[in-house]
Amino acid sequence: MSYSKRLALLIGLDSLIVLFSIYIGYYILNPYFSIFTLKVLLVSSLALLISHHVFAFIYRLYHKVWEYASIGEVMTIFKSVTLSVATAAVVQLVVNGNIYVRVLFITWLLHICLIGGSRLSWRVTRHRLIKANALQERALIVGAGAAGTMLVRQLLKNSESELHPVAFVDDDLAKQKLDIYGVPVAGTTEDIPAIVEKNDIKHIVLAIPSLGKSKVQKIYQECSKTNAKTKVMPMIEDIITGKVSVNQFRDVQVEDLLGRDPVELDINSISKKIKGRTILVTGAGGSIGSEICRQVSKFGPKKLLLLGHGENSIYAIDMELRNKHDKEFDIIPVIADIQDRERIMQVMQDHCPDVVYHAAAHKHVPLMEYNPKEAVKNNVIGTKNVAESADMAGVKTFVLISSDKAVNPTNVMGSTKRIAEMVIQELDKRSETKFVAVRFGNVLGSRGSVIPLFKKQIRAGGPVTVTHPDMTRYFMTIPEASRLVMQAGALAYGGEIFVLDMGEPVKIVDLAKNLIKLSGYTEEEIGIKYAGIRPGEKMFEELLGKEEVHDEAIFPKIFIGKSVDVDFSRVTTLINNFEVYEATYVSQYVLALANNSMDSPLKSVTLV
Repeated sequence: MSYSKRLALLIGLDSLIVLFSIYIGYYILNPYFSIFTLKVLLVSSLALLISHHVFAFIYRLYHKVWEYASIGEVMTIFKSVTLSVATAAVVQLVVNGNIYVRVLFITWLLHICLIGGSRLSWRVTRHRLIKANALQERALIVGAGAAGTMLVRQLLKNSESELHPVAFVDDDLAKQKLDIYGVPVAGTTEDIPAIVEKNDIKHIVLAIPSLGKSKVQKIYQECSKTNAKTKVMPMIEDIITGKVSVNQFRDVQVEDLLGRDPVELDINSISKKIKGRTILVTGAGGSIGSEICRQVSKFGPKKLLLLGHGENSIYAIDMELRNKHDKEFDIIPVIADIQDRERIMQVMQDHCPDVVYHAAAHKHVPLMEYNPKEAVKNNVIGTKNVAESADMAGVKTFVLISSDKAVNPTNVMGSTKRIAEMVIQELDKRSETKFVAVRFGNVLGSRGSVIPLFKKQIRAGGPVTVTHPDMTRYFMTIPEASRLVMQAGALAYGGEIFVLDMGEPVKIVDLAKNLIKLSGYTEEEIGIKYAGIRPGEKMFEELLGKEEVHDEAIFPKIFIGKSVDVDFSRVTTLINNFEVYEATYVSQYVLALANNSMDSPLKSVTLV
């Protein structure tokens, strides 16, 4: 309906209400009209009618969106009607020398009830019409706070919304049994399964954007007991800035269920380390390296070097950063292999970076079991090349991306990562460059992680393959991993191994079950198959060895490991001679060396 038609309708409706109210008021007190009564009624009606429309325009009663009326609109009606009746009383006093108080009081009551009722009835009618919309699916809103209230208001406002809110749940006992916009608070989060079943709920929306991940995990456990789909409301700041609308939901992600809140960064210290500096990232095309580049870009470096062996991946991150940060700083793609010592030396000398983040490595555990020499060449020799080049170029800080698999390693990949740590710790003893390492758990969504594999298997109809029902791992997100790298660089004094407090380890099978549920399937539909432990894998991972642990965190949720003395001559022996050893003996060599075992199988190593 156009504005002019809507205005004409409201003016006509209000005119009838005004005339009806004053007529009934006079009729109740004096059903037998006289000429005098008719004169008073005519004057009073005219005065009340004109004054009502005047105050209606003053208080913008004809401009309100009444289907969303609240207490504020009711107070506006009260003021407008009261002033209209008061004006009529003044006119009665001036024209007739008397005020007919009882008549005006009855008129005032009828006026408020009919004007307010006509407005609020549309909201009730519209609400019922929305309920009757067969296309909308019933939704349960978790959280009856500001965000949840905003969401329900928006869903009721939008008749084209796919969801219709039928109930809230909230753990605040003071809100129980209350109604918000006609939607009841039906219980607490523990009551979710029962409420979903009772009300035939199809969707559950988490409307507590600031909720910590540990609490999200607890709530999701209740949601997972139902067949309803679980969604998450956007962050309030994203709604306010217009990035998304209130009812633009996203699916619950595996990252939401880690049960650990993300690490908060010391932005000032990181900014001092990066802003206006030249930064080099090796492995810049990989999942961790590319995210480090994205995070570094936010701090305004002078120059960012994207070093990688694969041209396609380097091209992709180069184009992405140029589209976002064109002309803000220099972005230089560098195609180079960290095993090529001369090329790495040349890059370091040409650009003289201030900070190096060394993310390039072979990380796939079973593949490295079959290719131990390649693991040594890339993870040990490559790290040595980059680290020594950084030392010669006068780099201020060098951060090695390591792994939790470097702790008491049982596989080649973890062993080479531990030896890489030994290389930089030894170099730190005689260098002005600060060499540090950062140990991660498994990174969700990175290349080679279980999540892409599970998703692919689910899309194919299953089954999802899990190695063992009791296998556990620590998990973190790619952004968390990259932030920890930058924070470590800011905290570095030299020689440290930084570790994130990653909370409780997660069973791989639980991760698989959650992902199946989040994908909209049941465990019975997809199935889980146990494939057995692969070569080199552990049942569980550690973040620090017993001899490495410091008792206190040096930064919230970040710990530092102690340096452990090793016989570095054995590392030199490996680097100088591994090419002539058989692959089997290289595996034994690196395992013994990484575990600092003096009873080494190297004594019986034979040359090929």
